[in-house]
Amino acid sequence: MAIINHVSNYYEQVVSEEIRQQLAKRAQQPAMDFMADVACVALNRLPPKYYRYEVDMAFYMSPNELYDVKEKVSTVVTEAIAFVENHKRSD
Repeated sequence: MAIINHVSNYYEQVVSEEIRQQLAKRAQQPAMDFMADVACVALNRLPPKYYRYEVDMAFYMSPNELYDVKEKVSTVVTEAIAFVENHKRSD
């Protein structure tokens, strides 16, 4: 039994949802590789926030902190999209 199977980073799900929301506005949906690159860039710009049970996060964060997190994630994802677009891979 691995410990890693019992912990999660709160920002992973929030960043994933924000990427989907921001990219849904585009006429052509980007490839999964692009979205994964955006997620990596965004997550590397956020502090880790680990939890064992998702319900713990609901009680741990105040409404103000939750708002601040969502605003920060929105900004970081916007910046990550621009970064990945400007640093395209040459596969």
